[in-house]
Amino acid sequence: MVTDMFGRNRLKINLHLHTTESDGCKTPEEAAAVYKAAGYDIIAVTDHWKYRGSGEIGGLRILSGAEYNIGGGNGAEAVYHILALGCAQDPLVRSEDPVQIIIDRINRCGGMAVLAHPAWSLNTVEQADGLRGIGATEIYNTVSDAGESSRPYSGYFADCMACRGQLYPLIADDDTHYYDGSDETISYIMLACGREAADGEILEAIRKKDFYASQGPEIHLFREGNRVSVKCSPVSRISFFSNAVWARGRCVRGENLTEASCEMMPFETFIRAEVTDADGRKAWTNSVEINQPGQSVSGGIVRKAL
Repeated sequence: MVTDMFGRNRLKINLHLHTTESDGCKTPEEAAAVYKAAGYDIIAVTDHWKYRGSGEIGGLRILSGAEYNIGGGNGAEAVYHILALGCAQDPLVRSEDPVQIIIDRINRCGGMAVLAHPAWSLNTVEQADGLRGIGATEIYNTVSDAGESSRPYSGYFADCMACRGQLYPLIADDDTHYYDGSDETISYIMLACGREAADGEILEAIRKKDFYASQGPEIHLFREGNRVSVKCSPVSRISFFSNAVWARGRCVRGENLTEASCEMMPFETFIRAEVTDADGRKAWTNSVEINQPGQSVSGGIVRKAL
């Protein structure tokens, strides 16, 4: 647990990794040791088609998880990878189940269904529009750059869905497979939640977008009137994204930047921000709906003005 620049305690969490129980290169015990040594508070072990309940491994807290992959390797056909996070029991998903049935069973077990790496899967907004009960998606997936297809970033998908009014919580995680320095302990979320929080409280904090996603930098988004601002740890680039395809002041570059702001236009319906530090590490806020003047957003969650 770390304390952010505003004094809030945050848990460092990776919600997507694999072990030798599916197609990962380390045992669950070895994987937990890697993440514990890197200062993580919680991980979800999400082996393909193998549910692991909540508990602990080697002193590291484990959030229950699994990954269910539908479709093969042809992105021209429907390919869905669905994470099951925080289920109270095994959702008993079968390989022949349609994707919607899988999502429904995860939710019935008290879990969160996450649409994994939509850019890697070449998911379209039309495909996602047909899914009910998705609780979050991945804005960044480390292994999709390190070992697969060079499509780790799903900002385009997230923004297109937000244009349709679907503002998913935006998670970054590793989807660790190789453990060779390329895909472990790189991308994660920083969740504002107590260490003793129950699994349901962890999921609820994610649903409320009370986190930011990161590879190192800290980032917070605020709104006052029609001005949106970012406060962050020192970075070299701050960018704002919305349904505006172009607007002035949406990308600021420099050295040791710790804040930036922009004016919103009347037609904008959502906004989010990203930062990049001097070492190329990124951080992402959640997308937030623009419909209530005089509010602020911190770590991607709407709050009353600070």
